[in-house]
Amino acid sequence: MILDKELEKLSRTTPPAADPEARARALAAAMQAFDDAGNNAAAAQGNAKGWRPISIINWIWSPAMNKKFLAGSALATLLVIPAAGYLTFELTRSGLPIVDQEKIANNASDGNAPKPAETGTVAPQLREAPAEENRPAQSSAADSVQVLQDKKQQATVKPVAPQTSEFDAGGIAALNKSEGSAAPLGAAKRAAPAAPQPQLAEPMAVAPSPLPPAEGRLQIQLDPSRERFANTAANPIKSVATDPVSTFSADVDSASYSFVRRSLTGGAMPDPQSVRVEEMINYFPYDWPRPDNADQPFKATVTVMPTPWNHDTQLMHVAIKGYDIAPATAPHANLVFLIDVSGSMDEPDKLPLLKSAFRLLVNRLKADDTVSIVTYAGNAGTVLEPTRVAEKSKILSAIDRLEAGGSTGGAEGIEAAYDLARQAFVKDGVNRVMLATDGDFNVGPSSDEDLKRIIEEKRKDGIFLTVLGFGRGNLNDSLMQTLAQNGNGSAAYIDTLAEAQKTLVEEAGSTLFPIAEDVKFQVEFNPERIAEYRLIGYETRALNREDFNNDRVDAGDIGSGHSVTAIYEITPKGSPAVMNDDLRYGAAETAPAATSDNTHQGELAFVKMRYKRPGEDKSALISTPVGDSNAVASVDAAPQDVRFSVAVAAFGQKLSRVPALEAYSYRAVADLAAASRGTDPFGYRSDFLGLVRLADGLSQR
Repeated sequence: MILDKELEKLSRTTPPAADPEARARALAAAMQAFDDAGNNAAAAQGNAKGWRPISIINWIWSPAMNKKFLAGSALATLLVIPAAGYLTFELTRSGLPIVDQEKIANNASDGNAPKPAETGTVAPQLREAPAEENRPAQSSAADSVQVLQDKKQQATVKPVAPQTSEFDAGGIAALNKSEGSAAPLGAAKRAAPAAPQPQLAEPMAVAPSPLPPAEGRLQIQLDPSRERFANTAANPIKSVATDPVSTFSADVDSASYSFVRRSLTGGAMPDPQSVRVEEMINYFPYDWPRPDNADQPFKATVTVMPTPWNHDTQLMHVAIKGYDIAPATAPHANLVFLIDVSGSMDEPDKLPLLKSAFRLLVNRLKADDTVSIVTYAGNAGTVLEPTRVAEKSKILSAIDRLEAGGSTGGAEGIEAAYDLARQAFVKDGVNRVMLATDGDFNVGPSSDEDLKRIIEEKRKDGIFLTVLGFGRGNLNDSLMQTLAQNGNGSAAYIDTLAEAQKTLVEEAGSTLFPIAEDVKFQVEFNPERIAEYRLIGYETRALNREDFNNDRVDAGDIGSGHSVTAIYEITPKGSPAVMNDDLRYGAAETAPAATSDNTHQGELAFVKMRYKRPGEDKSALISTPVGDSNAVASVDAAPQDVRFSVAVAAFGQKLSRVPALEAYSYRAVADLAAASRGTDPFGYRSDFLGLVRLADGLSQR
């Protein structure tokens, strides 16, 4: 009877008003707990999926009911039931949706956890969180849930300075990484691949951006883990007593320098594996002495100088300059543009930049040159049959119509491109396939070895290959190098329209017109003068000693006017920098015997080069001895271009973390480059100085 009266009395009691500040604190704590539980936090006991197994009502109800002093008692009924009723009323009034946690957990286990917006949808509208001091004390529970949902949906594409009015169907833009500007995205753009969900905190964190973000734009996150580079270690120090001969293939590629520049200007140090020092050195034009005529396609110049980063060693600098074909006498060109139009190319710095680059090249060609276009995505297709450049508008129109979408069946495209090149083959002319891609091949033969075999077979037809890489986040640099090296061609990386102008217009002769094939270097060091040596770069171009005289072994090709530079760090006999001990056994038998007539006593080394003229099968030999007459007493006494190329070599080695340059600072590199910059009509050397300063700043982080 007494209990009934107490219940009746309680039923007439008005519940006390909720404390707004306490409720706000509780909601903030709940939001933080949700973030902690949903972002790689350890799963709750008995729940492998990692989702919260209870709702907020259970969270309040269970502890109260499980207390021994309340369980089964009348007091539990008197206190808990009214509290639960009040809580239900408040949640209903506030509009908090009822969440089926079991359904969410099942969806997560089936791979149906919340995803970014699908193709063709508009990104969810973001809410600008008010400053803490201006936040309303009685913000509703629905607002809190909306903020949580917005944060989860934006986990893979982070907002940068969001403004509500900007986020509509026509205002969303992707940051153009190469220029730092924003380019609009159409509604039909494909969804970006989902990235791992980052740890979110309150307030929402803004991802650091290497480029100044456009106000209210979306910053697209790149995935550098998908980029592939050849995993090679720097060349070791070798003892002349046991290994006096160094052999390697010529390399005129420039892709590594452009990629390094893209990384540094984007605010990040480059992957050391992406740095190929010889490509950085050979990126720049040098005024090395040229051959007088085409009978000898190139001339070698050797300089020996003190090493800037080690006073106990020297540098042996070998430079060659190819014969430059006059534009009026350049042979006819038969070019096939093999263009990747797969879905991965659907970025502002990929297909749109590619189309602009090829427009520049077409405008550079002569009227009687021929252009064909093959595209590949899921399947290969011929967009333009062989067409004379006299019909330039037809070619440019075909380029303008290109659109991206689909998977990447590169092997089929290669087959189709070579077929067209054979169809329009020009005898005694230039026949070349120009492959433009981000390097992603995922349909058909896709391993480097499979594609290498295809390219090796195709080069027998006398058709060269140029590989042009575009974009970031999906770059397969390793495959680009494999294709270029085995297709009698070269590789370049196009990160800006200015780079396209340099590669395809200013250097069109060296890019398109070969003057020597299968160019190989071999250097023999004199053990009486030199104790050790280290070749700087060319790790992916190493050849066996016997390959030098084997004309069946493929090597690099040199185009009209190309410069090729190779630098050795050499340790004179008796220098304190010698790293290898003398041999106890067999040294006399292993090292070449000293000649009694002292014919070669004054020589430091002997440089040999082999090459084939285009279309020929037998190689020719050029050789030159290196002696004291090639040496200068100081770094400052070396020719200007030699000093600048050495500065580039030092920079590349530091970026690739070669131990020999740990004590040589980026500022020392900049000083050496600045003092030897010389004439710089296109600004390439000034830009290099800027990159060195960027690397210096980024390395101090």
